[in-house]
Amino acid sequence: MPMRFCAALLLILTTAAAGPAYRYRLDSASSQVSARVSYFGLGHKTAQFPAMRGSIRLSPDRLDTIDLEVDLDARAMTAGSKTDTDYLKGKAFFDVANHPSIRFSGRRMAMTGPVTARVDGQLTARGITRPVSLAVTFAEPPSRASGQQAINLTATTTINRRDFGMTSYGLIVGKKVAITIQARLVPD
Repeated sequence: MPMRFCAALLLILTTAAAGPAYRYRLDSASSQVSARVSYFGLGHKTAQFPAMRGSIRLSPDRLDTIDLEVDLDARAMTAGSKTDTDYLKGKAFFDVANHPSIRFSGRRMAMTGPVTARVDGQLTARGITRPVSLAVTFAEPPSRASGQQAINLTATTTINRRDFGMTSYGLIVGKKVAITIQARLVPD
């Protein structure tokens, strides 16, 4: 019995010492996600993902553990021309009829500076999930988060589209896709 009591007390003290955790939701109207890929090796094509939702829970005292979820509606994607958009939404690329959303889930964050971090997580596109790391730059140090103010950040990563089953047009469309996220997160 005393051992159980000590274990329970230790758990309570550890939880109390961690400080508060704040929850934020993605302000989709003030956020944007784009994906850029080389085209014919001479230029680039960019796709925009205007429809999104997401949330993050973080504790300024324990920034190494986060709970981040972001969902993009692939059906709302645009890529400049109707032809480009239709190709990207089709079976050769995102196959939005069968896989209407793209999801990123992050659980670990490693601060690399006062306002920079690496967020490790899982990206799911076309029903295929792969590990991905985001390089994140915050407008303000997340250690100062109060749960009252918005959090603004920029995140980038590069993926290989072939890892997600997008293997078509290999001689025309590059395999590396640069993803840029500009997000505003508001208290929930």
